[in-house]
Amino acid sequence: MKNYRYLFGPVPSRRFGRSLGVDLTPLKTCSLNCVFCQLGRTPRTTLDRREYVPTDQVLAELQDWLASGQSADYISLAGSGEPTLHRDFGTVLQYLREHSDIPSALLTNGTLLHLPKVRQAAAQADVVKASLSGWINRPHPTLRFADLLSGLQSFRSEFKGQLWLEVFLVGGMNAIPADLRKIAALAATIAPDRIQLNTAVRPPAEDFAMPLSRKQLEDLSLLFEPRAEVIAEFDGSADKKFEINLESIHAMLLRRPCTAAQIAQTFGLHDNEVAKYLGRLVRDARVQPETRGAEVYYRASEAGSSHARP
Repeated sequence: MKNYRYLFGPVPSRRFGRSLGVDLTPLKTCSLNCVFCQLGRTPRTTLDRREYVPTDQVLAELQDWLASGQSADYISLAGSGEPTLHRDFGTVLQYLREHSDIPSALLTNGTLLHLPKVRQAAAQADVVKASLSGWINRPHPTLRFADLLSGLQSFRSEFKGQLWLEVFLVGGMNAIPADLRKIAALAATIAPDRIQLNTAVRPPAEDFAMPLSRKQLEDLSLLFEPRAEVIAEFDGSADKKFEINLESIHAMLLRRPCTAAQIAQTFGLHDNEVAKYLGRLVRDARVQPETRGAEVYYRASEAGSSHARP
């Protein structure tokens, strides 16, 4: 695939199959500083909506990719930050609706859906995946949870497409059954088409963000009505490119420890792609993270098995 500046993938996604990503913000441009974020901490949360990357260049890359005859299961607005912070994200969704038969997905934290303009723009997506986790998102200081909830409720009443609600769970923070019952009650007022439980299967921003086991997630899914889905990890063995890059990254880390940013630069990969590879390698015990000052390095171990599973 040609190297694009704002497009990445298609990459394997647990929810969207092979997904072409559209990145509309610089790294960690976000309204939240989630403890579990695979891309690290947000240095400074923001609610500033502007044209972070040139819209015309994003559309030109999409035009070129679509003309190349490549395929994907979804084209997703996701990547380095919160896509609804880009003031023209709706223009990108409108372009996809008019020029492609591939369904579009908007992956948003939902913090700006209380704004009518944001809801109107988001409604052009085929699928909107929004978040409702509570307690672990560390929001911008002026954000209110009541606004997040009312925004999701208003969007549900207006949106004709599929609304999926992701609930991210971290051990010791928001995974107690009593807390989950409260979240489930709030989710019921939104009436999403699907509710999905997730946990920190990739290296998180904070060491204390502990993942739950599949058994724990399955048990907690029963607290939702209808029952929530536990998002299964995408089987990377079905994608040859995934396995090739997985082995190449492991081989490099056997020679020397590297940060995620160094891996991305070396292989010309997007930060989200690197996070997927590192998540798989860490789970398979082939790579271990270690903190050196303010940086996190990944060191490979020859003892880990590439066939291990959680």
